[in-house]
Amino acid sequence: MSTTMTSQRPVTVRAVPQANRVLAAVLVALALGMASASVLGPLVLGWMRYRTSSTTLNQLEGADLAVLVFVVPLTLVAALLAFRGHQAAPVLATGIGAFALYTYAQVVIGQEYLRLPGNVERFFPLLLAVFVLAEAAVVLGVRATPSDLPAPSPRVQRVASVVLFLVALFLVFGQHLRPMLTAWQDPSSLTEYASSPTPFWMVKLMDLGIIVPAAVAAGLGLWRGAGWALRIAYMIFTAYTCLGVSVAAMAMLMSLRSDPDASVGLMLGFGTFAVVFAAITVLLYCPLVTVAHTPPDELSV
Repeated sequence: MSTTMTSQRPVTVRAVPQANRVLAAVLVALALGMASASVLGPLVLGWMRYRTSSTTLNQLEGADLAVLVFVVPLTLVAALLAFRGHQAAPVLATGIGAFALYTYAQVVIGQEYLRLPGNVERFFPLLLAVFVLAEAAVVLGVRATPSDLPAPSPRVQRVASVVLFLVALFLVFGQHLRPMLTAWQDPSSLTEYASSPTPFWMVKLMDLGIIVPAAVAAGLGLWRGAGWALRIAYMIFTAYTCLGVSVAAMAMLMSLRSDPDASVGLMLGFGTFAVVFAAITVLLYCPLVTVAHTPPDELSV
């Protein structure tokens, strides 16, 4: 009697952690919510009509365009990475969530209710759902971010630090100081302010009260090589890449529609801004993509 010995290699079954599945589901829902808001708005179907001036309307439609062509696909990629347990997914989620919080807070609060025509308030449940999902993406992303993230090279961190400082300086002195001075001294001469003062001051508050302090703090931390700063930098650079694409789309639509606040220089400037931020974001993410990552709960059978 002969015996045949059959040897089998252990089969590795990769179990997706529950937290990753929840994050992936939240990201998919967030992508669908953002896409729905953009499609229902004036850019596509026109069912949701913003209560704002024509200048601000061009900006909101530009943001909707960027959401459809860039942010939603990126969110779905992040959801796929989360489901596969990839370590880049949580930091992507925090940045996308931060962008959505920034954008949709302005969509809801920055309207000229009772002063200009529109019906955006009827779509508040949808916008609220997007906002809550964005919050969930940030919280779940922070919780799921590994404590031992592979760091980019010191040179990349220094470059990122300098860019964050430049962003803070640009927002204060290049973007907001002059319009604020004009609004204080001669508000009627500033089209953007005279037509829609609510979003004007809201953007100033969010940029100068949130973005600038966060950029300065993360820039200082990266310059000193602090680990906590890297986490904030991932969020800021991801969010600002999305925002860079958004403002470039705004500037493009404003130029195409001969908006009084539009200019070719503004369009080229914001386009360059988006490309630079995207390039540095890619450099920051390279260690997360190139270093092999194995979820902690793999089972061998």
